Amino acid sequence: MNINRGCPRFQSSFFNPISIMSTLSLHPPTTALVAIDLQNALLGFNLAPYPLAQVVDKNRQLAVALRSRGGLVVWVRVDLKRFLQIPVDQPLPLAGKPLPDELSELVPSAGFQDGDLLVTKHHWGAFAGTPLEQELRSRGIDTVLLSGVSTNAGVESTLRQGTGLGFGFIVVEDVCSGQDADEHRYSFEKIFPRLARVRTSEEVLKALA
Repeated sequence: MNINRGCPRFQSSFFNPISIMSTLSLHPPTTALVAIDLQNALLGFNLAPYPLAQVVDKNRQLAVALRSRGGLVVWVRVDLKRFLQIPVDQPLPLAGKPLPDELSELVPSAGFQDGDLLVTKHHWGAFAGTPLEQELRSRGIDTVLLSGVSTNAGVESTLRQGTGLGFGFIVVEDVCSGQDADEHRYSFEKIFPRLARVRTSEEVLKALA
């Protein structure tokens, strides 16, 4: 059965259908939603396979549900004016340029609320060079619901860093998107199941009901 048009994960022989379809159980007080880079700089981008508006809307639904059960909501943004400058073949087009501060702010519709945590990063991953690990551990968080953009950049880097630190992750497929649908699909079909549990927003909301 294919319940997800963006990533037909149930059709691939790569996956073990028993483990993929197992019932999701969450303990909200030790769970955080970490949303990656839902900021104004993305408003002009055509994301795939899901548009930014859809990602933001579904992320807001997850945030409301988790907050109501005592969980933590974390918003991660990248400071484009202070993006880490290292020698690469394809540098970020906007990095290091005189950009307005508004591009590094969360999109107004994201739904940030008092009590949420805001983390500013300076490269792809949300853990390197930030207080995110300390903030999660100090609150007793051991499970992360991961969402945002781009799937194979900020989201994947955060997942790789966080699993190395011992956090358990659930990556919410339809609350992530990227600049290329094939790259998004590859991450969700080939990489993420080896590092985390992959679920839909519907499955997560059901677990939080």
